[in-house]
Amino acid sequence: MTSRIFRGMVGGTIYALKSHAPKMPKLVTPLTDIKLRNAKPADKAYKLADGGGLYVEVMPNGSKFWRMKVRQANGKESRLTFGAYPDVSLAGARAERSKTKQLQASGVDPAQSKRVEKLQKKVAAENTFEVLAREWHANKAETWKPNTAKEALARLENDVFKRIGNRPISEVDAPLMLDVLRQVEKRGAVDMAARVGAHCSAVFRFAIAKGLVKYNPIPDLRGALKPRARGHHAAIGTDELPEFLAALAKAEAGMFLPTRIMMRLMLLVFVRTSELIETRWEEIDLANEAWVIPWQRMKMGKKQVNPRKLDHYVHLPRQGWTLLRELHKLTGHGVYLFPNRTDHEKPASNGAILMALRRMGYQGRHTGHGFRSLAMGIIKARLGYRHEVVNRQLAHGSNDEYGEAYDREQFQEERKVMMQAYADYIEMVENGGNVIPVSFKRA
Repeated sequence: MTSRIFRGMVGGTIYALKSHAPKMPKLVTPLTDIKLRNAKPADKAYKLADGGGLYVEVMPNGSKFWRMKVRQANGKESRLTFGAYPDVSLAGARAERSKTKQLQASGVDPAQSKRVEKLQKKVAAENTFEVLAREWHANKAETWKPNTAKEALARLENDVFKRIGNRPISEVDAPLMLDVLRQVEKRGAVDMAARVGAHCSAVFRFAIAKGLVKYNPIPDLRGALKPRARGHHAAIGTDELPEFLAALAKAEAGMFLPTRIMMRLMLLVFVRTSELIETRWEEIDLANEAWVIPWQRMKMGKKQVNPRKLDHYVHLPRQGWTLLRELHKLTGHGVYLFPNRTDHEKPASNGAILMALRRMGYQGRHTGHGFRSLAMGIIKARLGYRHEVVNRQLAHGSNDEYGEAYDREQFQEERKVMMQAYADYIEMVENGGNVIPVSFKRA
């Protein structure tokens, strides 16, 4: 409302009457690009309004800045800046105006929102992939041998930093990482691509722990990259299992009973060859059906620097405990499950399994380590279990410096169910039964 005063004279007396008439809104002609381009500087800054609080401020030096007047919840007026024209176009400025009004309608303070957005951009710019990768590397280098630390950094510098090092890590997604790793593959360096991918995955886990990103894109690349060469760890495929089981059953007639049990246990529990052969009876609790390998005997526990001090629970299926009770009758009076034939105070040779495989006709086609690859393939592809559950049974761990306490408690019950399902699958295949994927309740 506005007051207007009307003055008049009646009978020689002057009267002043106040009228309260509504104030008409000031009409603003929207700006055009021609008007903006032709706006010339003056001695003082001046404004060209577009309506809705949006205007361009033309400075004496000729610069033109988009501004917007907004009224805060407390009634105070503030001014937002959207950038310079023509870097921010007329359409872009109007989009910012619409966004600001939407925030106001939602009860959000646009000025505060702008400050938060600016801070987020600043944080993103300061936390590029290279910055986070070097910080991760510095933390890990203390636990590595010097050559290992040097090689890891060189891989990142040569194959990653040159392509995405200056990008905020929050903007690095799966397609971008796929392109980076495929460039390494194009050189024929498939194994190197896998190593670089492992380093990048660790960097993302580090960034997640710092609250800078929400997910790790590297696991999403499985299947999109070329598989690593198996080298000396030859392994049969899941489709070759029936033929392998038939060959094993035929060869068992010529094997000593401990060797037969050794082969069956490798098939059922797929621990590492040395972990099985070097097992002492004191690690086995037949009464309570518990088998725990001390961390000192595990591969990660033997590291000279920063060993992984986590005991490994070997969840044997029903068939496995039957085999161990049978073996106990033969070697339970001694130290090892599988003692050396000439010196019972020492474990059997690592070559025992390779020798048995050679007699089966599988030399070069399958190894002791191959049982682990075979099991992972069956459990994931045929039984449908999650990768991380199989990984824990393989004692791969999380490869995460923050995951030790987490690993210690996770997946134990699900692994027991999984191992029994796997043993039943092997038994079904060997008996010639129809192979039907096992359904189960995921944890």
